[in-house]
Amino acid sequence: MDINKLVRPNILALKPYSCARDEFKGSARAFLDANENAFMHPYNRYPDPLNMDVKELIAGINGCRGSQIFLGVGSDECIDMVYRVFCRPGVDNVVAIDPTYGMYSVCAAINDVEYRPVPLNADFSLDADRVLAATDSNTKAIWVCSPNNPTGNAFAYEELRALLERFDGLVIVDEAYGDFNDGESMISRLDALPGLIVLRTFSKAWGNAAIRLGMAFASETVIDLFNKVKYPYNINALTRSQAMDMLGRADEVAALAAEIVKVRGDLATRLAALPTVRRVYPSQANFLLVKVDDADALYSYLSGRGIVVRNRTNVNLCDDCLRVTVGTPEENDLLISALNDYER
Repeated sequence: MDINKLVRPNILALKPYSCARDEFKGSARAFLDANENAFMHPYNRYPDPLNMDVKELIAGINGCRGSQIFLGVGSDECIDMVYRVFCRPGVDNVVAIDPTYGMYSVCAAINDVEYRPVPLNADFSLDADRVLAATDSNTKAIWVCSPNNPTGNAFAYEELRALLERFDGLVIVDEAYGDFNDGESMISRLDALPGLIVLRTFSKAWGNAAIRLGMAFASETVIDLFNKVKYPYNINALTRSQAMDMLGRADEVAALAAEIVKVRGDLATRLAALPTVRRVYPSQANFLLVKVDDADALYSYLSGRGIVVRNRTNVNLCDDCLRVTVGTPEENDLLISALNDYER
């Protein structure tokens, strides 16, 4: 695959912004290039434009190269980057499974790119033939969230292989919840699949939603294009510092993710025992999709009790479903207690 054939012509021709610190090589004795306030410390200097030290730590954890990583302001910047680099406004389109994470369609609308949702099967499994049938010569990307939001199920490589092998474009596999899934990450297949982009985030298992740091893993060609288009200093120094600290605690994060998986199983059992609950769907994420008698009424009741869940009843295939995040034991007890009171 020639990735450059997928790129918007204006992006291929773009001369990116370059700062002096991109161009300078060596050990600097004085920074007099960027018109910063030299007298105010410690946040007076612009941050590192590429943060290669952060990327190398991430690469070591994920079994890839630092040059295969793009850091964005949350995964949302990584999602938006796909549209900005590859999709011509008013001309190109993307295809996505449905239901799925809402920002794929929002970013498509912002960038004036046609968004084509393709329903999953009734059991939330993927129909590759149906997804591929929705593509045409102007389809630049296919979006697959795995484990999927809001359904919670993950797609095995065998389910994704048809998309990756038969589609001559980009396949983005969003693994935001991958740390809660017992399956293999698609990051290990980057070198074999030049059209593959894998998304990960610090917002879920890493427990750092507040720092807004997302990761895109892809070929060096794609990463170079993303770096060409991104704003020069998109990752701030405070985010970088916290990320470096968390990356040094990778074992702790992995252990906590495993604990959340155990708590998820306990919560699923307790929810399934409630009369108002019709089904608790299997989940490989840190949340549960729960089918109930009347999602609107139950959502309103829980809100009145100060318990916020996500009402997904208006989402395709999710009639009368609530999405419930796995909370602390205390939060889960509060939820179950409120639901028991609702039954009475």
